[in-house]
Amino acid sequence: MNRTKRIGNILQKNLPDFSINVIDNSHLHKGHNNFDGLLETHIAILLKKKTKIQISRLEIHKIINFLLKEEFNKGLHSLEIRIN
Repeated sequence: MNRTKRIGNILQKNLPDFSINVIDNSHLHKGHNNFDGLLETHIAILLKKKTKIQISRLEIHKIINFLLKEEFNKGLHSLEIRIN
């Protein structure tokens, strides 16, 4: 399973109050420091609340960073989180 799908599965399992879209933006960084843009290292996560859950943006960021710690250890370089 690729990183984008793994991240989507992890987040959907642990954040059921959100609809989640995970996008690999690695190709946008091709050429930066000799990066070829082929590895899934730059990920964007788009979250949209499905319920009226009361949770701060900071708390969501903390949860996501905790959940994806292993992905960072395995080469995830950049994470963009957008919350609507």
